[in-house]
Amino acid sequence: MTQEIGERRLQEPATSEIVVANAPVSYGAFEITVGVYDNVPQPLELLDAVSSAGYEGVDLGPLGYLGTGSELAERLGSRGLSLAGGYFELPFSEPDRLKEALPELDALLDVFAAVPDGRVKARPTLADAGSPERAAYPGRAATDRSVGLDEKGWNNFADGLARAVERCRERGYEPTFHHHTATYIEAQWEIERLLELSDVGVTLDTGHLLLGRGDPVKAVHDWGERINHVHLKDAHRDVLEAIVADRAPVMEIWTRKAFCALGDGDVAIDDVLSGLREIGYSGWLVVEQDTIPAAGESVDKAAGEQARNREYLRERGL
Repeated sequence: MTQEIGERRLQEPATSEIVVANAPVSYGAFEITVGVYDNVPQPLELLDAVSSAGYEGVDLGPLGYLGTGSELAERLGSRGLSLAGGYFELPFSEPDRLKEALPELDALLDVFAAVPDGRVKARPTLADAGSPERAAYPGRAATDRSVGLDEKGWNNFADGLARAVERCRERGYEPTFHHHTATYIEAQWEIERLLELSDVGVTLDTGHLLLGRGDPVKAVHDWGERINHVHLKDAHRDVLEAIVADRAPVMEIWTRKAFCALGDGDVAIDDVLSGLREIGYSGWLVVEQDTIPAAGESVDKAAGEQARNREYLRERGL
């Protein structure tokens, strides 16, 4: 880390604690479902559920879903919620497409700027946009590097990421990078290359890392201070492995319900939390239990599970 970057990060609001948030995806509201599925919860009932469960913050979800500008600020403030972050995909390795997409990042940052900061500032959560091939074979890159970027692609990726990171910093936000299934930063080796090529902080997503053949507990210690955001998921390893073995498309992750309530899956959640405390992690911990609502299913089912997830963490001192 250069002195310049170190000084820039020190300018962020200081916190010495882990602050717990929830995410719209835990209720079935995310890029794949909003505007597509009829039974995605309405934004106000989702925010009521997040607040009632005792979360301090919420992720943004798809741009505009929870509102924008003063409307979003009022909706969050009246429920005692802060904005934890906003997930945003960009085609980093494709210069022409990236040039066209970067103004959309400004729109995300405009939303951030309209909402008062909480105890922890919101994180622009950058992710790679992936490709149809990667979406068709989630998890494959862990054992088949031929589906990954070539050297030209990695060079383009590094340049594109640097542009987006600088854009966030110019607006006063220190971003984080989210390794994500069906993208070019999915497998353990791809995450390691990202860390080599950039100075951006990384989101530890325990569920997606499991699919990428990584060990979430080991990652906490290996990545150390590079972790500046956490998405805490639990997952069924056998379901994830079956999806990879079946060469099933990425949608199967949600339709087969690979992600589950905290403590019900194969992620060593307690060890992850202990590791985060050991490295002195401070910042948002966003609970995610990605789901797609079943036909006729109300928000009550997801709300009950997210209240249970919050109590699970409360019992562990969070």
